[in-house]
Amino acid sequence: MSSMHAPAGGPRGGGRPGGSGRVSSGDADAQRAANATAPRIPDLLGRIRDLFVPHKRALVVTVVLVLIGAAVSVAPPLLTKQAFDRGLFPPGGPDVPVLLELVGAMVGLWVLSAGIGVWQTYLTATVGNKVMGALRIRLFGHLQRMELAFFTRTKTGVIQSRLQNDVGGVANVLSNTISSVLGNTVTVIAAFVSMLVLSWQMTVVTVILLPLLVVAQRRVGQVRARIATKTQESLSDMTAITQEALSVSGILLAKSFNQQHSEVERYAAENRTQIGLQVRQQMSGQWFFAVVQIFLSVIPALIYLVAAWLILRDVPVTAGTIVAFTTVQARLTFPLMGLLRVALDLQTSGALFARIFEYLDLHPAITNDPSAEAVDEAQLGRVEFDDVSFSYPDAEPGQKTLDGVSFDIAPGQFAAFVGPSGAGKTTVSYLIPRFYEASGGAVRFAGTDVRRLDQESLVGNIGIVSQETYLFHASIGDNLRYARPDATDEQLVDAARQANIHETIASFPDGYDTIVGERGYRLSGGEKQRIAIARVLLKDPAVMVLDEATSALDTVSERVVQEALDTATRGRTTIAIAHRLSTVRDADVVFVVVAGHVVERGTHDELLALGGVYAELYGQQVSA
Repeated sequence: MSSMHAPAGGPRGGGRPGGSGRVSSGDADAQRAANATAPRIPDLLGRIRDLFVPHKRALVVTVVLVLIGAAVSVAPPLLTKQAFDRGLFPPGGPDVPVLLELVGAMVGLWVLSAGIGVWQTYLTATVGNKVMGALRIRLFGHLQRMELAFFTRTKTGVIQSRLQNDVGGVANVLSNTISSVLGNTVTVIAAFVSMLVLSWQMTVVTVILLPLLVVAQRRVGQVRARIATKTQESLSDMTAITQEALSVSGILLAKSFNQQHSEVERYAAENRTQIGLQVRQQMSGQWFFAVVQIFLSVIPALIYLVAAWLILRDVPVTAGTIVAFTTVQARLTFPLMGLLRVALDLQTSGALFARIFEYLDLHPAITNDPSAEAVDEAQLGRVEFDDVSFSYPDAEPGQKTLDGVSFDIAPGQFAAFVGPSGAGKTTVSYLIPRFYEASGGAVRFAGTDVRRLDQESLVGNIGIVSQETYLFHASIGDNLRYARPDATDEQLVDAARQANIHETIASFPDGYDTIVGERGYRLSGGEKQRIAIARVLLKDPAVMVLDEATSALDTVSERVVQEALDTATRGRTTIAIAHRLSTVRDADVVFVVVAGHVVERGTHDELLALGGVYAELYGQQVSA
């Protein structure tokens, strides 16, 4: 049996919209709109700077390399001029020694430039990904500390977007934005200076023609961007279809209604749309590169004409000057176009960080008191509610789920909470481990207000078995060890025997190494529930909370699971939230909850004799 390293279950619920990260290959207007929705974070630049402080040495080296690399990249064209004028075509014929020196210098500079580029890429990738990794762990850990209410009001997809898209985009800030700004700026400046040194007249012609390229790039880029945005939307639709149709639930639904063919058609229709968009996007890109290629070809030709005009007017222009000038001019175009997106890239980078800091600045509603104390083992098992009231955070004003609830459960007692749906029974089970904070009154565990208890100590003494059993896509042994990672194989078997599931597990070909499938779909409902009980038994808590643990099972599975629960609850304080009243007939005390109030309490027989709400509910279930 292997140890488990599975992630915790994801949150559920809907709610507020959230921002995504960089609009991949999307329209610039769409990217600006996404950036505009980013939250406003005080001292954002200072907080971004603090993230990179641990890597300042690598950053300084990176900046130096960028500057050197950009400067070195324009040196070979100047050497080309010398190679032509002094090496190939000097008075009296080629000067081979000089030519060898100049060629050697050019080769050396190219090798140096390549080496600098590799080193720079390594540094930026390392720093960017280290910052990204640290941010991702920091954000994931912070989310783990958030209260349950946060996850019930926030979409899982929004949270995943912060962790994947926004944090992932941070790695591109250094490698794409900062190095691009520095490198392109130095390259453009150095290229212009070199061109002016070579020939200010030809430089004027180039500068006049460059706006034509900028206009062409923007026009073609806008068309391509709109297509790219539609392509991304189509890909999202295909992903959604895949997630819906190929999940276990989706496959079961399609097979149940014999709709496999319609699902294939739905996917095929979106796939045809995707193919058309991909072809359009690639063809629009081809037109763009064709325009650029034409432009890059036209400018040197025009420069040749200008050079001829200058020579005819006795302006000293050598062949080396012409070749060097056209080489430098070719190196100018793409860095200049890269600088056109600098403002948008910087804004996008800031928006990514702002969305991340927005989550990091969230304060958990439930935290440990500075003087939090451990659970008093002398009173372990006692649970008390003293005039407790509670309203959910998104409830209407004045709408209370619990109102003035009081009770006292002694150590080792079996207490049941029954009543109509929505009466507040499950809320009681949420307040005991302090998943939610009581709005009024006091919840006490082992004689101490839960607000004064250390959260880990409190939850460590409570075991919860809910109606919806969550199992990871891992082995049975791994799922059991989630409660106790250091448990031995013997302890796993002992817990499984107590939960009445060991024989079933042993009958599987892989035994405890059997993979349960996504959410445990390879197991029956009763088997999943008994594994959940075994997992809680491995934790060995003093208090067991059973939240309608058998309500979703058939009669046979319920009986088997109930036997496991009887074993699991023996000698422990047990709080059972029950729908089927037959499961709580032997409870020491039954609390009847109606509209947030405890309206009746007593044993099963006492409540039947009372002839009130409990007797009516019991009569309805018996007659059914």
